[in-house]
Amino acid sequence: MKTITKVFTVTLVLMVLAGCQTRKVTRVETGQVIDLSGRWNDTDARLTAESMIQDCLNARWLADFNREAGRRPVVIVGFVKNKTSEHIDAEPFLKDLEKAFITSGQVRLVQGGEKREAIRAERADQQDFSAPETMKKWGKEVGADFMLQGTISSIIDTYNNERVNFYQVNLELTNLETNEIVWIGDKKIKKYVNK
Repeated sequence: MKTITKVFTVTLVLMVLAGCQTRKVTRVETGQVIDLSGRWNDTDARLTAESMIQDCLNARWLADFNREAGRRPVVIVGFVKNKTSEHIDAEPFLKDLEKAFITSGQVRLVQGGEKREAIRAERADQQDFSAPETMKKWGKEVGADFMLQGTISSIIDTYNNERVNFYQVNLELTNLETNEIVWIGDKKIKKYVNK
């Protein structure tokens, strides 16, 4: 019985000591490349955004629409499907793309998805609870001309202690009236990991 008590006490002391180790956290510049695992990370999201922004805003679809319609196009951002085995959040690079649309002054952006539904719910509440002079009316939303959608795919190749992670992000901009795809952008990222 004394042996079991001693083993339990030693194990408990070791667990407490392991839990007391301090962790050091250092702030770094957001543009600094730190790749710990070889999986998708913030640098990949930033590189994807930079590539897609330049490609999309300099593509022919924008000049063609301006010439034909005589106004800036309205874009809604749809769904980007993650087809990888990792959890990849597309929002960081999509938000950068949306911000670039707005700040460029070349593209108008309308809210989509859950956020649009929340705005509509607020507008519905205003019909019952707001003063008539401040109530926002139904049927005044700006209709989108184009929808941006896409996929994130990956191919993982491993052998012994080596791994190659290949990621491809594809975005498509579709004319909502004609169903014509007017722009396709892609970003490819390949990482070699030696364990």
